[in-house]
Amino acid sequence: MFGKTQVKRLIKKYGRTAEIIDGGGNVISEEKACIQPLRYKNKMYLEGTPTEIGISESGYYMYIGPWNSDMSSYKFDGFLYDGSRYYTVDRAEPVYFKEDIIYMWAVLRETQGTALKTLEQ
Repeated sequence: MFGKTQVKRLIKKYGRTAEIIDGGGNVISEEKACIQPLRYKNKMYLEGTPTEIGISESGYYMYIGPWNSDMSSYKFDGFLYDGSRYYTVDRAEPVYFKEDIIYMWAVLRETQGTALKTLEQ
């Protein structure tokens, strides 16, 4: 229980507000989460494209959120909105410490207008 409480406190303190939206455009929940560009250990963007001035972003992000948000259930038809971008969930898994889920981890992909078109319908 100690690990779960500490992780939840850190996400609440350092995370940003994010909405989990189902395929019909309904907000399922609003919670704090940490969303950052996804990089390899050498700090290069996942599937990034080398350019003369550096690496071009590929639109992949890492999500770390509360243990009680089951991101995997919105994997194929839902979205996540952080106030500035919409994301689809490519992969989501719970992270365990011993027998307890302490947080949810996901790979997000920024969506270019797909979410907005779905929500407007």
